[in-house]
Amino acid sequence: MTYSIRPMVNEDIEQVNEIDQEAFPTQWPPANYRQEMQNKIAHYLVVYDDTRVFKYSTPFPKKQSNKFLWLFPWRIPHRSAETPLLTHFYIAGFAGIWMMVDEAHVTNLAVRQEYRGKGIGELLLLATVDLADELKASFMTLEVRASNLVAQSLYRKYGFVEMGVRRGYYLDNREDAVIMSTEILTSPSFKERISQLREALKNKLS
Repeated sequence: MTYSIRPMVNEDIEQVNEIDQEAFPTQWPPANYRQEMQNKIAHYLVVYDDTRVFKYSTPFPKKQSNKFLWLFPWRIPHRSAETPLLTHFYIAGFAGIWMMVDEAHVTNLAVRQEYRGKGIGELLLLATVDLADELKASFMTLEVRASNLVAQSLYRKYGFVEMGVRRGYYLDNREDAVIMSTEILTSPSFKERISQLREALKNKLS
């Protein structure tokens, strides 16, 4: 399998809703991604499987554009700038951030069940770090369920540390949320950590 990343567009909402409902079945109220696409502080990415296509319930636009081209230097495999990205590839996961002044707040990160354990969540997290840096964020924050130890472990790997707890944060079961934050994104120690993790992930996905 080979994977690519690009910004989320309106045509992705059908697939993103599927993934969201699978990953967060009890979340209330459910996320409104069509509204999020109009939110000026919201920035979403999708990772898709280059080897699979998705059958949409509504026709996909025939005219495609590469104006959303957003590549990583280490992207696998390399695709030319002439290759249309807005095609009906199968989305494996997505992630989003809100830019609030100099803070990049991770709003969502979800991967389809069938793609978990393949490094896709880590790929998305690294992509959000790169995106936050590109948007000139000073640091990143997020909330994660207290019971979600797997996600907390991944976030710690990428330099997020626990800053506190929001009691009863999740409305479905009143579960607590662990607040996590990075150090300054431009700090030498953080940049070195990300550089090493990028190389390790590149090798993993090769």
